[in-house]
Amino acid sequence: MSKFRGHSYRSLDPKGRLMIPPEYREAAASMGSEGVLMLTNFDGCVVAYPLPEWERIEESFNRVNVLDKRLRNFQRFFLSGAVEAQFDKQGRVLIAPHLRSYAGLDKDVVVAGVGRKFEIWSQTTFEAKRREMEESFDGDMAELAEKGFELRL
Repeated sequence: MSKFRGHSYRSLDPKGRLMIPPEYREAAASMGSEGVLMLTNFDGCVVAYPLPEWERIEESFNRVNVLDKRLRNFQRFFLSGAVEAQFDKQGRVLIAPHLRSYAGLDKDVVVAGVGRKFEIWSQTTFEAKRREMEESFDGDMAELAEKGFELRL
């Protein structure tokens, strides 16, 4: 299965459309998306899933304990923010206004591959998150190792 990797700097056009990197379009196609992505709000950015991956996520919500208010709230936020986006002939997708507002997307954005999905960040926020991660990297890795996480580099 293809994965989304790396990041690239892009620009939204005045209508809110984003040119998706060709390698991401190819990865989405190899996952069976048929030109359809699901976009939603999460973690301060817009997250894009190929349709088959999104369907697995929706199915996982069927197993959520709806008696837990936190899970209901998360489900409500995550699923209600979702919109279907299709690639146009130029390889662009329209980012819905509510998602652009949520993630603070204006003109300059970063498209970042994160395995089975990719994220669309405001360039300013993305760069701030990278600096934040770099500053806490050693401590975070030590804490993850204590919890049993193994990363073989």
